[in-house]
Amino acid sequence: MEFSALINGAILGAALIIAIGAQNLFVLRQGMARDQVFIVCLLSSFIDGFLILVGALGLGSTIAAFPWLVPWAAWGGALFLVGFGLMSAWRAIWPKPLIAEADQKIVSSRKKAIMLTLAFGLLNPHVYLDTVVLLGSIAAGYEFAARIHFVIGAIAASFVWFFSVGYSARMLTPIMKNPAASRVLDTIVALMMFAVAANLLLGQVAAI
Repeated sequence: MEFSALINGAILGAALIIAIGAQNLFVLRQGMARDQVFIVCLLSSFIDGFLILVGALGLGSTIAAFPWLVPWAAWGGALFLVGFGLMSAWRAIWPKPLIAEADQKIVSSRKKAIMLTLAFGLLNPHVYLDTVVLLGSIAAGYEFAARIHFVIGAIAASFVWFFSVGYSARMLTPIMKNPAASRVLDTIVALMMFAVAANLLLGQVAAI
């Protein structure tokens, strides 16, 4: 039972995390730029792991009991995504090589990388719906011992995914030294951010 729960947690966790979204694109871009990759991957994994854990411990039902929290999270997340999308659009209009040369300073500070990672991990209400509510409700169906294994499986999938994305992105280094390639990537990132933000806002408008 415990092993089955572990596998189910890993599969379900991976299925929810792997879907291309704002957080994954951010990690991918950081990986391509070789910009604070370890801290971004580690913090993204810890955020997902923490949310999965608190969901399994029952926070999902608490959030469901306070539905007024969701609109606030949606509006705040949409504003952040629009802002980051505009930054990406600016870089797409005036592109520079995404990959720094060996003797150049790293693109951003650790503090900036941490703040952006926290924003992408915590300001998107879809993250809470996937990790806290959905995975939490599924985990609640297991007995306590099996639930722990389910959580371990889901958290392990999160760590494997984010570190795989962050570090495998380096294989694209030769391509991303071209400013035109950076323009394409930033255009995709901007469009994705605007699309996710629009989806959040349209959902809130439809709910009014």
